[in-house]
Amino acid sequence: MQFGIEALIYVLIFIAVVVLVEGLYLVTFGRSISLNNRMNRRLEMLEKGAGREQVLEQLRKEMHQHMKSQSIPVYSLLADQAQKAAIAFTPRQLVLLMAGLAVFAYIGLAIGTGTSPAIRLIASVAIGVGGVYFWITHKAKTRMGMIEEQLPDAIELMVRSLKVGHPFSSAIQIVAKEVDDPLATEFGIIADEAAYGRDLGEALKDMAERLDMQDLRFLAVAVTIQQQSGGNLAEVLAGLAKVIRARFRLFRRVKAITAEAQWSGKFLSAFPLVCLMLILIRSPDYYDGVIDHPLFVPACFVVGILLGLNLIVMRVLTNIKV
Repeated sequence: MQFGIEALIYVLIFIAVVVLVEGLYLVTFGRSISLNNRMNRRLEMLEKGAGREQVLEQLRKEMHQHMKSQSIPVYSLLADQAQKAAIAFTPRQLVLLMAGLAVFAYIGLAIGTGTSPAIRLIASVAIGVGGVYFWITHKAKTRMGMIEEQLPDAIELMVRSLKVGHPFSSAIQIVAKEVDDPLATEFGIIADEAAYGRDLGEALKDMAERLDMQDLRFLAVAVTIQQQSGGNLAEVLAGLAKVIRARFRLFRRVKAITAEAQWSGKFLSAFPLVCLMLILIRSPDYYDGVIDHPLFVPACFVVGILLGLNLIVMRVLTNIKV
């Protein structure tokens, strides 16, 4: 029985699908779209000769297109995370990409495994959709984490700009030029929208709702209140930066305190699967005596469901909210 080798092939094909998606993304939109790249994508687009209005239209389209396409079958599962990750692929392109990756996975499974066509078809669809979902989720989590870390520095930069006499719109433009992506492009869009007449408080509020980030909501509220009632905006933003840094330190402290529990949960969740793979690799004929039993396949489904429930329960137990 070749369960061990076939399981390894499934894992390798899934990894290949994720790597292929990332490669296609970078090839299509350039290195500056990478989250760990120091080059500001908006500035790079401007340097290549695109007009300011054209760049603004392109970036706004990328950042708002996903939530407008939730009616597309299957895509509703990806829309929220794709919007937070600001995926430049259009919804239609992502759906076509999932279909193409499913075909790629089917061909790989047909060559590397001896499973039936029906099982290969189901597995290839799961790998195609799951690979794209995993990639988008990872992108969204990484991007949101980077924005959270950059925000206090960006606010302090705005405070310094305001103290030397710059208007708030100029402070936004300075942040868009001086900080790294992804926050630089976000503030660059706000600066461009303000240049074309949009209210800054409204633009900040829209960004906060799109990214679903509480700290950005605080910033939008502070700016809106200052615009309506006046006051020392630099002092307000300085206090806001201190609050955000304090919250960030608290989150890090809680994360450090709960790290042991989280890793225990991950270990207990992964242990049965790792043991199964090691058993099948070391002794491929381990289940030969019971594989023909009529209850073998139903039992496998029951075990799979229980493992899935275990993942959910362990995640709930170790995901401590602050």
